[in-house]
Amino acid sequence: MTNFIPIFPLGIVVYPGEKLHLHIFEPRYKQLIRECHASGKTFGIPSVVGDRLQEYGTSVKLVEIVKEYENGEMDIRTEGLQVFRILEVVKAIPDKLYSGAIVNYPNNATYYSDRTMIQKIVAGIKELHRLLQVSKDFKKPEQELGAYDIAHHMGLSLEEEYEVLGLFEEKQRQEYLRRHLQKVLPMLAEMEKLKEKVKLNGHFRNLSPFDLNL
Repeated sequence: MTNFIPIFPLGIVVYPGEKLHLHIFEPRYKQLIRECHASGKTFGIPSVVGDRLQEYGTSVKLVEIVKEYENGEMDIRTEGLQVFRILEVVKAIPDKLYSGAIVNYPNNATYYSDRTMIQKIVAGIKELHRLLQVSKDFKKPEQELGAYDIAHHMGLSLEEEYEVLGLFEEKQRQEYLRRHLQKVLPMLAEMEKLKEKVKLNGHFRNLSPFDLNL
């Protein structure tokens, strides 16, 4: 399917199913949100990476305008729907301050029946968080988690998160996340050991002297 959608480019990656809170302050996007609120239509958030608009993004629906300020600014809640690919950017739309795009929607397999890999990834993320001493809530039962639900919890760079967005098989996405953990967990474990060694520096320790007359 190909259609036209208004776009709200941002320097983030939004995944299908993601709940995203935004503060709207620019006049063009205040107009966009008011129109989407009145019509019930969706809009697109294409990713901006390295100051360049990328070809993939995610359509989102406006869930709620949480607060409106006297100057017209808004706090809103949105939810990601599906990944789109930009075919053409339409910069000028009559009577509109915002831009739009003609997009299509690649076939996207969001389900993978083998739960073994995702369970290992979740266990790896928990170990990652333990090493980093952070606490995160997946906001879903573990048995319902997929790659989109956990990708933001792994410390991926913006470029890496965008690479995940461009994978259209759940198995591929999970394999990407598994490899990332396989790369970063050993490095973090070594840093944890180094930190413990540094803590010992300057402290009194009861060490046996070396016998050089071996």
